[in-house]
Amino acid sequence: MKIGLIRETKIPEDNRVALTPSHLAELQRSFPQDEFVVQSSDIRAYSDETYRKAGVRVTDNVDDCDILFGIKEADIRTLIPNKHYFFFGHIAKMQAYNRPLLQTLMAKRITFSDYEYLVDDDNRRVCAFGWWAGIVGTYYTLRGYGLRHHLYELPKPDKHFTLEKLTQALKSVELPHIKVLVTGNGRVSHGAQHILETIGAVRLTEEQFLADGPVNALSFCSADADRLVTRNDGEEFSWDDFIHHPTTYRSDFMRWARKADVLVSAHFWAPEAPVYLSQEDLADPTLRIRFIGDVTCDIQGSIKSTLRASTHNDPFYDYNPQTSKEEPAFSNDSNISVMAVDTCPNALALDTSAYFGDMLMQHVLVPLLKREHSNIIQRATILEDGKLTPHFAYLEPFAKGDE
Repeated sequence: MKIGLIRETKIPEDNRVALTPSHLAELQRSFPQDEFVVQSSDIRAYSDETYRKAGVRVTDNVDDCDILFGIKEADIRTLIPNKHYFFFGHIAKMQAYNRPLLQTLMAKRITFSDYEYLVDDDNRRVCAFGWWAGIVGTYYTLRGYGLRHHLYELPKPDKHFTLEKLTQALKSVELPHIKVLVTGNGRVSHGAQHILETIGAVRLTEEQFLADGPVNALSFCSADADRLVTRNDGEEFSWDDFIHHPTTYRSDFMRWARKADVLVSAHFWAPEAPVYLSQEDLADPTLRIRFIGDVTCDIQGSIKSTLRASTHNDPFYDYNPQTSKEEPAFSNDSNISVMAVDTCPNALALDTSAYFGDMLMQHVLVPLLKREHSNIIQRATILEDGKLTPHFAYLEPFAKGDE
C-alpha cells in the first residue's frame, strides 16, 4: 500500500497537516512493507526539509499512491481518479458551494472518507479539532477586545505559533475586568473554558454572573442550552425533548446578554433550534454585549451578527445593530464587533497537527495498514468508487442539483 500526504490547495491557505514528520517516520518503522510519501508544499507548518530529515520521501507527484490524506477540501482540478481520499469535505450537510466537489469525486470514481464522520460506536467523533478551536477563538476574541478598546496588543499568530506562546502572550498583558459568557458544553466550549482558567480568569456561578455590578477580574461563566432556552409550554427543560423537538423551545438568551460584556459562542446549533440573538435582540438598547467571538461560526445562525466567516489575516468586523449590516472593525462604539474565523485551529498548526495525527494514527492509519475492517472508517466513507454509500444516499438529489 502506498500512502500520500497531499499539499493543501484551499484558499485561504491552511498550514495544518494530517500527519507530522514523526508520525510518518513511526509508520515507516512499523509498516516497512508499505510506502509513505509527502507531496511538496511551501505552506505547511512542517517544512519539506523536516519530512526529509525524518526519512520521508518528498515528491511533487502522488499519482501512484493508493490513499491520499489532506486537511481541507482538495481543489477539484487536483483530484486523481480511482483513489481513496481523506479530508474535511463539507458536503454531507449539502453545502451548495461544494456541490462541484461532490460531483467531481463521483465522476472520477473516487472513494472518499470525511474526517467529520469518523465516529466511534457511541457516535463520538474520534478525529476532531474542536478543543483547539475553543482555545484559539477565545484568544482572538480577547485580542480583538483589546484592539477595540485600545487596551493592549496581542501578537497575531503565524504558522509557528504554539499554545505555549499563546498562553504567555495572554499572561503578559493586563486583561480587562469584564464578564465573558461561554456557550455550549462540547469540545469547543471546553477549550475556551480551559484557556480562560489557565490565564487566571475567575469562573462565576450563574447567580454571580447574572447579578448586577462590576467584577474585579476577568470573569466568565459557561452555559449550555438547558440554561439558554425555555419550553414554550412552561414545563421543565428536557435534553431528549430539546434534541427531538427543538421548535417547542424559545430563546431565553437575553437575560444573559444583558449582563455579559463578551460572548464566546461555542455551542452546537441546528437550524430548527431557537435563535439566541436575533436582529431585534441585537438592536435592543439593553443588550450589553459589544464583542462576539463566534467560534462555531454558523453564518446567520443562532447569532445573527455573524454575517460571514472571517480570516486569520483579517479576523474582525463590526455589525451595525441598527442597519444589520457589516462595517469596518472597531469603527463605531455603538457597533458590535465580531470575530468569526472558521478555521481557528490553523493558528496553532504545529500543535493541532500533532494532536490530530495522533488520533488519525490510532483510528485510521493502523487499521488500514493492518488490513483490518474498520467500522469507524466505514461510517465516514461517503463514496465508494464514486458511488454514494447507503448512509449518505440522501445526497443523490443534491449531487444532481435536484434538491
